Amino acid sequence: MKTPRLLAIFFIVSCFNISAAYASEHHSGHNMAGGGGGETGCLKAQLNKFMPANLATVAPGSAFSFWAFNVEKPEQIKVTVKSIPVEVTAESKEGFYLVKGKLPAELVNTAARINIKVIAKNPKCNGENGWLVKIAEQ
Repeated sequence: MKTPRLLAIFFIVSCFNISAAYASEHHSGHNMAGGGGGETGCLKAQLNKFMPANLATVAPGSAFSFWAFNVEKPEQIKVTVKSIPVEVTAESKEGFYLVKGKLPAELVNTAARINIKVIAKNPKCNGENGWLVKIAEQ
């Protein structure tokens, strides 16, 4: 007679343990940092204020700039134009970097995407953006 009661109690206790484990597993990621259970949080890099404007016509070798938010170090910012790496400078402003560069002079009479990638320690924190410009003949 005591055995069925013990089995019933054991069953009830094990159900509570399973439901508690399930709840903790599925509700651990509700913080804004983007992770639970020991992951380090991050804010994804934000890239905006592109100059010249999207689809603007520019001369070969023209200067461009953009703002980069949520970037720890300017060395994390990589810029390419038509798969050509572009050297950029980053000036620290209050809360963001003002990044400047020049289009490759060899790109003439074409459209090109200025492609920006921010490589963070945590791949979930990487950022990517860009815009198109039309490069004139001269």
